[in-house]
Amino acid sequence: MNYWINRRRFLQATSSALTVGALSSVASQASAQSSGELTVMVGGGDYGKANIKAYVEPFEAETGIRVNPITDDMSLAQLELMVTTNNVSVDVVTMGNGTASPAHKKGLLEQIDYSIYKKEELDGIVDFGKEPFGVAFVMYSVNMVYNTDKFPSGKPRPNTWAEFWDVNRFPGVRALQSGIYGNEGPWEEALLADGVSADALYPMDIDRIFVSLDKIKPHVRKWWTSGSEIQQMMHDKAADLLQSYDGRAVLLVDQGAPIEISRSQPKVTWDYRVIPKGAPNAQNAQKFIEFSTRADRQATFVQIFPIGPTNLNAHNLIPEEVGRKLASHPDYLRNSIRVNGNWYSDVGADGLSNAERLTQRWNEWILL
Repeated sequence: MNYWINRRRFLQATSSALTVGALSSVASQASAQSSGELTVMVGGGDYGKANIKAYVEPFEAETGIRVNPITDDMSLAQLELMVTTNNVSVDVVTMGNGTASPAHKKGLLEQIDYSIYKKEELDGIVDFGKEPFGVAFVMYSVNMVYNTDKFPSGKPRPNTWAEFWDVNRFPGVRALQSGIYGNEGPWEEALLADGVSADALYPMDIDRIFVSLDKIKPHVRKWWTSGSEIQQMMHDKAADLLQSYDGRAVLLVDQGAPIEISRSQPKVTWDYRVIPKGAPNAQNAQKFIEFSTRADRQATFVQIFPIGPTNLNAHNLIPEEVGRKLASHPDYLRNSIRVNGNWYSDVGADGLSNAERLTQRWNEWILL
């Protein structure tokens, strides 16, 4: 599932040569389209296939609009180069919570036309997923995961990030997400472990984050960088306590792996569908984004690929046992911590965004 790997690199520094090369690849795939058609980046692997099955094919059937699906992802740097050179060859792009906001601030995105949405569908979409620049269509969470051989049910196990940090009471090998990309990392968890309440996380105290990380660093076997990496670690029983994307853990639970997901203090984030500024088929792009936020379409998608819908009415259309596996289940959302993408994209007097500042600090800290 290359989607998970590629999307984590959205804020990674990209050279102009590499960016142009990536854009050339996208352009060559999109060259067959003509006016009135639509080119959509759907992501790779099983995720991309699910997008095609749940959204692309039924959209073509309903509207008669031919969709050219690109099974790849696009970085912020690639998007910026396309727009600034007036060479936009893609109509719909997926962007994470931490990258869509800076793209909007740079003037790289079209405004969403909410006038074409039915009221019942629009009301079903979570409030934090409706922005002027994009509409969220999937949500997922980062959770604590136990190896049940080490922490069996009925025995003491950590239930908060403060307890995850408590290596004396809960000894065992840890694995946490790397902070190399800045816009994602163990930041909120470090502050929660240090006693910051969930409602006081933002603006985050970067110095305090790293003081907290100092305490857990000797006990972390691996700072993972991709969903596939943490999934392999869980499969191989390489750690006893882990931080993981919920979808990766769900896949292994369904396969009978000895792991369990804690739904205590989950960190929730989401992805938007956005329209690049100057997209050649922007009107059709608006229609596609509206289509992909309908409850029935999202209910179909999440039963193919286990990731939460943003239209909560979709939960009325899926079995309860399926809904219980998703970060958007109402019972989980009530206790979730929402990632503040705007904070990550805020730029300080030094010209750096908070995400860039975190990357710099991480690169220095991890070598100590």
